Amino acid sequence: MTTSAAEFIALDERWSTHNYHPLPVVIAEADGAWVTDVAGRRYLDFLSAYSALNFGHRHPALIAAVQEQLGRVTLTSRAFHHDQLGAFCRELAELTGTEMVLPMNSGAEAVESALKIARKWAYEVKGVPDGRAEIVVAGSNFHGRTTTIISFSTDETARAGFGPYTPGFTVVKYGDAAALRDAITERTAAVLLEPIQGEAGVLVPPEGYLAEARRLCDEAGTLLIADEIQSGLARTGTLLALEPSGVRADLYTLGKALGGGILPLSAVVGRRDVLGVLKPGEHGSTFGGNPLACAVGRAVIKLLSTGEFQERSVRLGARMHARLGKLVGHGLAEVRGRGLWAGIDITPGGLSGREACEALAAKGLLAKETHGATLRLAPPLVISEADLDRGLDILEEVLAG
Repeated sequence: MTTSAAEFIALDERWSTHNYHPLPVVIAEADGAWVTDVAGRRYLDFLSAYSALNFGHRHPALIAAVQEQLGRVTLTSRAFHHDQLGAFCRELAELTGTEMVLPMNSGAEAVESALKIARKWAYEVKGVPDGRAEIVVAGSNFHGRTTTIISFSTDETARAGFGPYTPGFTVVKYGDAAALRDAITERTAAVLLEPIQGEAGVLVPPEGYLAEARRLCDEAGTLLIADEIQSGLARTGTLLALEPSGVRADLYTLGKALGGGILPLSAVVGRRDVLGVLKPGEHGSTFGGNPLACAVGRAVIKLLSTGEFQERSVRLGARMHARLGKLVGHGLAEVRGRGLWAGIDITPGGLSGREACEALAAKGLLAKETHGATLRLAPPLVISEADLDRGLDILEEVLAG
């Protein structure tokens, strides 16, 4: 019987495809902001499954929703109606201030769906010649790993070796409004942007950039799609990270935290006249909008509707950023982010990102590197002030050597 961490890791290495390089921690249990490994050692989770665990591990309201729905029905396919779908879509639309919802499963599926919808809208509504629609995207983006999405990635690790690539995309520098303006043409169906780029290292765009993107889209009669899969649902202190810019997108992609850290649930939400271009048979998913996912999604929406988690992100995020800011020049070269989300660059010549994460794990803190010496910090929004400070104390110890 497999019992030790080494045995579990060896089992993974033998039978699981090597498309990840995880830290040597084997988690067996979790609760709130804490996880426990197979040896009984506890760790603070400062990754939150890339924001999928905004409400922490096994939030009681979400577990209760799952248990109740498991006793009723879990899957019907969209061949039939069920009693959770309409309510989920209405509640999510009301929460986000949108008009229509397309439920899917993974975040990548939501982005793929938004791209298909934007192209169909361009042909049927905007009048772009068939097969000529273009979509403008930002460099350093991360929207998923499907063949179409990696076709416009600038990360060669994700992209190289998987061609031929899907055409129809123009890539411009993130945060460069002039480059965005020059890239939009009469054939542009949509501009796809992350309000804050997560995988790139929690990059916050320059002041006014998102508002200018909205203006340029309006001027050109082009859709603006905001990918809020990592940044949305209270992570940055507002329901959607686009809110502080004072603009609205035509379509939003949501995922990760929408499933409560329990199962995959994503959605495209936005304007009825845009999402309404889809007709029966043109798009779908066997599991998309299934009863179990919708029940969990409704419980997530209920949690978000109180504003508690947005407030916690603002308050605890201010505490985290104040402490991280003091480490610039003392192990850190730069700190970025908003709310309870930060990208931190380790001072050149110090630890690599991987080495830092291994050292943090050895002291009981879980985080993940990206692009060399950058770490992403995203504690669950349920974390206590004491546990947040404890995690930051560990980070300070590791950076001090």
